[in-house]
Amino acid sequence: MNTKNYLTPTRRYKLLISATHSVFRLINSTFDHMNLVMRLTRLIAQIFHADYCSLMLLDPSQKYCILKFRVSKNSKQVVEKKAKIKDRLSCRIIRTLQAVKKERLLGVPLIGEDLVGIIVLRRSPTEPDFDKFELEILMTILEQAIVGIKNLQLYEEQEKMLFGSIKALVTMLDSRIPREYTHSPYFSRLVVAIANQMHLDEKQVESLKYASLLHDAGKIDIPLHILTKTTKLTPQEYRIIKSHPLRGARILRHLQNLRPVIPIILHHHEKYDGTGYPSRLKKGQIPLGARIMAVADAFEAMVYGRPYRERMSISGAVREIKRKINTQFDPKVVEAFLKVVNKIKTKKYLHDDKKKG
Repeated sequence: MNTKNYLTPTRRYKLLISATHSVFRLINSTFDHMNLVMRLTRLIAQIFHADYCSLMLLDPSQKYCILKFRVSKNSKQVVEKKAKIKDRLSCRIIRTLQAVKKERLLGVPLIGEDLVGIIVLRRSPTEPDFDKFELEILMTILEQAIVGIKNLQLYEEQEKMLFGSIKALVTMLDSRIPREYTHSPYFSRLVVAIANQMHLDEKQVESLKYASLLHDAGKIDIPLHILTKTTKLTPQEYRIIKSHPLRGARILRHLQNLRPVIPIILHHHEKYDGTGYPSRLKKGQIPLGARIMAVADAFEAMVYGRPYRERMSISGAVREIKRKINTQFDPKVVEAFLKVVNKIKTKKYLHDDKKKG
């Protein structure tokens, strides 16, 4: 049995401070449940020089694993589907709610108000055994981790409720407007793809996803005969149409969780050269999300078609967007758009290209 103690008192103290700080930073920089579990598992394996580390989250019955991430020197595995827990070590920890420390094996329950998960670490035979101090360090950082996991679980439940509310608003809007005037089912995917291509962070992508669903919410307050008019709008009717970003922002301003979405909705009809509406912002004054939305919205309108506008091919729409770089569109957004546009897999978008090819 390897009993080598390689942690001096000074190194133990530094390890505790460093590990606690690393976990704290991780928890406060991650907004996705699965991403947190994956990154936390890797971080703990690194901190404790573990050859193997797995972190599983349990369902309320504590009989099933609902999410598990396992990492070793040679492989990694994510288990998302619900699976019955059968291995003896996990069953023992669930039954006793006690940590298990045996030479180079360490298994610890994640306990908040109740048992939420289990973490297991193993070291290779060339590494020293786990000692009591390392167990204490792991228990300390897991206290932080549990708070982060529980908060994200609660956050995700709130997000589901919010998303349900958004879908209800979209359904309400779409029920007023004929199908040919609404966006395709692929619009949100295009917006998110551009955002990911530009390496926006999780929160920015999330805000853009919601904005892509709700950017026309202000049209719910506009008379239907104006929205569905196929002939040229009068100046007064055009002024009413141009008011929909402001109307949308007013509708959503009372929803706290949607506040980051409002600037995108408010300014998605601004133009890069400052000739758009409602505020005539230009270049960097326009929120980046709104600049992304502007490109996707124009492309969608051209290729998906509108009753008042002849449908274009993808290649024709791409040429038109290129032509309006630096006037209507941000060059960097167009650059990202051009990289993702060929990945769009939709018969609706591709159908005209095949006809005109």
